[in-house]
Amino acid sequence: MPLHPELSAVTDRIIERSAPGRRAYLDMIEAARASGDDRARLGCANLAHAYAGTDDQRDQMRDGRMNIAIVTAYNDMLSAHAPYYRYPERMKIWALEAGATAQVAGGVPAMCDGVTQGFEGMELSLFSRDAIAMATAVALSHRTFDAAALLGICDKIVPGLLMGALRFGHLPMLLVPGGPMATGISNKQKAAVREAYAEGKVSREELLEAEIAAYHGHGTCTFYGTANSNQMMMEAMGLHIPGAAFANPAGKLRQELTRAAVQRLAAIGWKGDDYRPLGRCVDERAIVNAAAALLATGGSTNHLIHLPAIARAAGIVIDWEDFDRLSKAVPLLARVYPNGSADVNGFEEAGGPPFVIRELLAAGLMHGDVLTIADGGMAQYGRKPALDDQERLVWRDSPADPGDDTIVRRADAPFAPEGGFRILAGNLGRACIKVSAVDHDRWVIEAPARVFTTQAEVQDAFKAGELDRDVVVVVRFQGPRANGMPELHKLTPPLGVLQNRGFRVALVTDGRMSGASGKVPAAIHLSPEALGGGPIARLRDGDMVRLDAVSGTLDALVDAVEWDARDPAAEPGMAIGTGRELFRMMNGGADEAERGASAMLAAAGL
Repeated sequence: MPLHPELSAVTDRIIERSAPGRRAYLDMIEAARASGDDRARLGCANLAHAYAGTDDQRDQMRDGRMNIAIVTAYNDMLSAHAPYYRYPERMKIWALEAGATAQVAGGVPAMCDGVTQGFEGMELSLFSRDAIAMATAVALSHRTFDAAALLGICDKIVPGLLMGALRFGHLPMLLVPGGPMATGISNKQKAAVREAYAEGKVSREELLEAEIAAYHGHGTCTFYGTANSNQMMMEAMGLHIPGAAFANPAGKLRQELTRAAVQRLAAIGWKGDDYRPLGRCVDERAIVNAAAALLATGGSTNHLIHLPAIARAAGIVIDWEDFDRLSKAVPLLARVYPNGSADVNGFEEAGGPPFVIRELLAAGLMHGDVLTIADGGMAQYGRKPALDDQERLVWRDSPADPGDDTIVRRADAPFAPEGGFRILAGNLGRACIKVSAVDHDRWVIEAPARVFTTQAEVQDAFKAGELDRDVVVVVRFQGPRANGMPELHKLTPPLGVLQNRGFRVALVTDGRMSGASGKVPAAIHLSPEALGGGPIARLRDGDMVRLDAVSGTLDALVDAVEWDARDPAAEPGMAIGTGRELFRMMNGGADEAERGASAMLAAAGL
């Protein structure tokens, strides 16, 4: 199928805009490749230190065989990453089976946003992505590796791993996922209990029981938030073993997919027969593929920040206009909570990423000619992994029709003709909105503003009954420079309750919302942010605000002369405690959300 003309045009736009940076990036990785085998250039003392911790593989390392770096985001506080505990010891065995060796090159931090939601630690969340990227660079800087396996799944971890790894783009690498936890109570049931608690109708103990029934074991949370959107994008970029995203952690299939990942690295590594460096796999077409898959599945809004940051690390520039144009061309093919009732396990059973990718490729809405880590190119990612009668890993063609068309649809019979996002622009700046979970009759909200500076203030006003009306809730000074751009997911239950009561409600903020947020229209990532005088800082209680996702506008309906004459609100001071003061250099250096909100990339001149 020929490429869809809009997909082709957006790709060309990105290639043209990125040309100087991409050329510089490719020159960098080509120079690293041309410099020769890193280990051969190390001194004997350097090598002895590298081998000292590997008693069981020291002889094999000395004979010069391929050595695979393992960069792990393991901890057992984060349910999605808990399965990684025993991965390195198994991966070392599987590497030996393929004639290679493997070492844990380093570990990276992995924050659980579910734990920090609504509290001070969430102000470190976005900046932890830069810390992860830098930790990845530290791990790979030992210069003793011919390939790398990146063990990470959740929100900031996958983007951070890739951002750091791409600066070593001459090395072949892949991502090794762990899979989602088994289904607990439905996400819809969980949300209902949260809303009931917000109204005081259930006790804290009843809420805790519901939460534990939802989050009950190893694996990613089962809603289609940022972590699971990460997995969809890695499939669409060709950086997983095909179909690895949503096999559950406990099972033979997951084990065989991880074994295949290690042994594939042995084939495509520096000394393999099919050299496939990460920096060549992640090109402009791969970035467009990731965006198309995200839009087709109604994925997390956080990736309107993360994907531009990943792209910048590879010398590529993608902006929100690119997302907006793609969203109008890419149909919505999946409904997974919060965009539907199914969880990711139901999505996988109905066809999952392979079905969606197969459909997008067939409709000309993905680039099929990208360099992937798998043999067979992107077409292989449209096939589903399984175990045969001898429990050997095989791939089978996706069926012509989905297993459940209430969850996944063909490209010629989509849930909606457009994808999940819109860009809004007006006298308040530029923002994005996720519309895939918003009823169409709420795409336009016009109501008086009520202005806050913290989530706690909103919750207090809700409890006091002050928001029982049509209202645009404005939460400002939540941008990257102000306080690290925390997710404001704690606002979802009270705003949902107000909407359930029949009020016309919207949120406008320079902060983020969780990838799990959905039904309430929310203009987020508003830029310029309030700190530094962004227009949102001029809003006052009672100002009429119009959010229009149909026409793509976001405006304060205030007389222009008065608007321009207003002074911005007083800026809050920088907070201390919970380590936030240690990240102040990131507050000061972060660039705007549309470029990725990264102090690290800004300082590096990328």
